[in-house]
Amino acid sequence: MSEYWVHPTAIVDEGARIGQDTKIWHFSHISSRTSIGSACSLGQNVYVASQVTIGNGVKIQNNVSVYEGVVLEDYVFCGPSMVFTNVRTPRSAFPRNTSNDYQKTVVKYGASIGANATVVCGVTIGEWALIAAGAVVNKDVLPYSLVAGVPARQIGWVCQCGLSLAFRDQVAACPECGRKYEMIEETVRIAKEV
Repeated sequence: MSEYWVHPTAIVDEGARIGQDTKIWHFSHISSRTSIGSACSLGQNVYVASQVTIGNGVKIQNNVSVYEGVVLEDYVFCGPSMVFTNVRTPRSAFPRNTSNDYQKTVVKYGASIGANATVVCGVTIGEWALIAAGAVVNKDVLPYSLVAGVPARQIGWVCQCGLSLAFRDQVAACPECGRKYEMIEETVRIAKEV
């Protein structure tokens, strides 16, 4: 008996590794040589390519393709119909479809990507960052950053719970959960956990 759940319309190729309590919903396809952690949820029509690594507690909403070269760390959220790429200069006449051609994209612990956002390959999205819906990310995103727009630009900072932070004298406190943060040379880190 499997320790994870797969809808009857989904396809899981032989050789895929899937953790306990993960759910794979309607019409999804999980390729071989893929690693998916425990307690994940992959919505309807999700495609996970070969050699992708997905951590624990990851939520991937409907209509998302996670292509080779993408790493999703624990507790990442991918909103509906957001897009990953894995080749910077795609050409039909000059195929770039080998592992050597794919650029690595890393989405760090706890980061969230909004609906219909696009993440251009070769970037790292920092821990707990929040990418607004419809944004186009074409460069690295700092931890705890709030980015929006085309191309995406930083417009603020966010708490681990997702609310905006207002820094004064290099410190901020979340008005909802009470976590405290400090900023040192444009780097935000948690100063007090709740």
